[in-house]
Amino acid sequence: MVLSRRRRVRRVVIDPATGRTISPWPFVGLVLVVSSFFLYAASGLLAPAWAVVVLLLTWLAMLVLCFVWWTPHPRRVVVVGVVSFVWWFVAITAGGVLLDWTA
Repeated sequence: MVLSRRRRVRRVVIDPATGRTISPWPFVGLVLVVSSFFLYAASGLLAPAWAVVVLLLTWLAMLVLCFVWWTPHPRRVVVVGVVSFVWWFVAITAGGVLLDWTA
């Protein structure tokens, strides 16, 4: 059959400047970290001002970590993106329960 002879084409994007393959994982991780910013910015509705400042500083540290790990560890950037959501949830929940933050 003719269809059985079709060759599979790998969809690999190669950087023309360096000749290396470009991984999609850092882009996915950066999208996750940037999308979590809205949770951190809106935390003022749930947390006191000092806690919002601390949360925004931790978000900024995660953003910088994304750019530091962009090329050497592209899959770790996705982990940082997931951790950004988990950290926000844990921090807001723990502050509400343990420190009695009220809206």
